[in-house]
Amino acid sequence: MRSCMDRILIKDILARCVIGVEEDERRDRQDVVINLVLHVDLRKAGKTDKFSDTVDYRSIKKRILAMAESSEYCLVEALAERIAEICLEDERVVQAQVTVEKPSALRFARSVGVELIRARDSGSELK
Repeated sequence: MRSCMDRILIKDILARCVIGVEEDERRDRQDVVINLVLHVDLRKAGKTDKFSDTVDYRSIKKRILAMAESSEYCLVEALAERIAEICLEDERVVQAQVTVEKPSALRFARSVGVELIRARDSGSELK
């Protein structure tokens, strides 16, 4: 598989969800900010200018928002893992870099977050 240097960036998706381990976090929805870097070969889309030759990132964003806003994860790590899985459902996405931040999770810090990278190997399995 060729090393894919092309990337689709989706920045600052704001979702409200139940996330955390404290009682109030389990009761009240909180903001999370999601950033994505999708590694995709964009050469064909760049040459043809056809929507069918690229990743439908609007659809990916909608699926992530729907999942996140209905989720009740305890850990930001678990939410980020599920987001990466959604990104990789499109076989053209060979790697997904996912950052999920929880603003105001810690006093005196603007946010706390995790960043993870998930990729397929040559057999289309997740690594």
